[in-house]
Amino acid sequence: MTKIGRILIVEDDSSIGMVVRAALEAEEFEVDICETIGARDSALASASYDVMLTDVVLRDQDGLASLAPVIDKMPHMPVIVMSAQNTLDTAVRASEINAFEYFPKPFDLDELVLAVKQANARSREHVDGDHETSFEANMPMVGRSPAMQDVYRMVARLLRNDLTALIRGESGTGKELVAEAIHNLGHRKTGPFVAVNMAAIPSELIEAELFGHEKGAFTGAVGQGIGRFEQAQGGTLFLDEIGDMPMHAQTRLLRALQSGSISRVGGKANIRLDVRIIAATNQDLEALIGEGKFREDLYYRLNVVPVLMPPLRARPDDVGLLARHFLQLAVKEGLPTKTIEDDAIMLLRAMQWRGNVRELKNFICRLVLTSREDRISAVTISSLNASSEIAAEMVAGGCSFESAVSQFLQDHRQRNHGRERVYARALAAFERPLLQMILSQAKGNQLQAAAILGINRNTLRKKLTEYGLAGGRGGETRG
Repeated sequence: MTKIGRILIVEDDSSIGMVVRAALEAEEFEVDICETIGARDSALASASYDVMLTDVVLRDQDGLASLAPVIDKMPHMPVIVMSAQNTLDTAVRASEINAFEYFPKPFDLDELVLAVKQANARSREHVDGDHETSFEANMPMVGRSPAMQDVYRMVARLLRNDLTALIRGESGTGKELVAEAIHNLGHRKTGPFVAVNMAAIPSELIEAELFGHEKGAFTGAVGQGIGRFEQAQGGTLFLDEIGDMPMHAQTRLLRALQSGSISRVGGKANIRLDVRIIAATNQDLEALIGEGKFREDLYYRLNVVPVLMPPLRARPDDVGLLARHFLQLAVKEGLPTKTIEDDAIMLLRAMQWRGNVRELKNFICRLVLTSREDRISAVTISSLNASSEIAAEMVAGGCSFESAVSQFLQDHRQRNHGRERVYARALAAFERPLLQMILSQAKGNQLQAAAILGINRNTLRKKLTEYGLAGGRGGETRG
């Protein structure tokens, strides 16, 4: 089997060395281990390593004090420091040598393994260029920014236990991806992952949807129905948009979490649960509690381990990685192969991305579809983005619709688009800000927005997805 990286461990405590080595080899790393600085230098001289883990106090020398010449020769090999000398001085010294990570002993083995994977990915980046590594291609989340490192740490802490997690973050940040990562990388990965969106289920059906129902429990219940809790037995139940759960269902959910069992609607038998619960929301639950719309006791039951997803604007260093990742996904979906230039990445990093990662993904897909060039440049992006921005500015500025159309056509000609695709470009330019304004007017409620627009709610939802806009209340958005 192909190894994903080669690791050198410098550790004179044989028990720690054996445990770390076994954990890394289980992840398909090739691992060498030595106990002295002399043996370390011999190993580095005879082989190439992707990552090095080192203790501080070793038998022959100080592990940190002897690292300067190693880093000079191998600046692209990340170094992870492990130390029982848990002092501020040790942490500062590790920082001064630009250590990839510092772990005071005793450390969490899952966190250490995850840090090694991330360090290996960065090391491979030097070999493969600024393209997505094979490690990242197989991971559910993309990003190396400090904000995402915090997310990875929390995910690592949740892999070998069943603690309830509450994932919070703006729409489009990837909350469901985090839930999937906790499930797929954890000890419940062989069980089912069942996701249910609270905002997408009518209030009167939500209890039957979650807990199941017996025959005759209500009008239309012609047979027994198995709920999402039972479907998730042995695995993970992901409750997305938990802030939209109606109060009567919150009470029943709380009872299930407290007792570890459920009963179907219309039934009397108790069903013991073997399910891990992960919830997510883009709402301010504390504010909902203050308004009497969310149970405070349920909040504390769910918020055992909080995971905060950062907005994309807080992690601009990840925009390039994400853009290239989405270009690769586009190829897998049958779209043409494109590359992206550095000036385009710089322009993408400067954009606001109110729809976060979802908006960036949709934008990249539109770029692939509309651009004729094989290489996407800043000019390509400006050409696609300008039309929407001009339309939004005109409407906000109070000019007439006719004037806005006239200005759009003038800009269209100036950009040498000629008569090509003018209808599609105009529709995209004016439809997006229209949807944004109507959603704002409806305070994010999709049902109201659809009624104002005079279109079907499913049609609205499809358009919101196409334009990478936040779904708002009543929306069935992922993430």
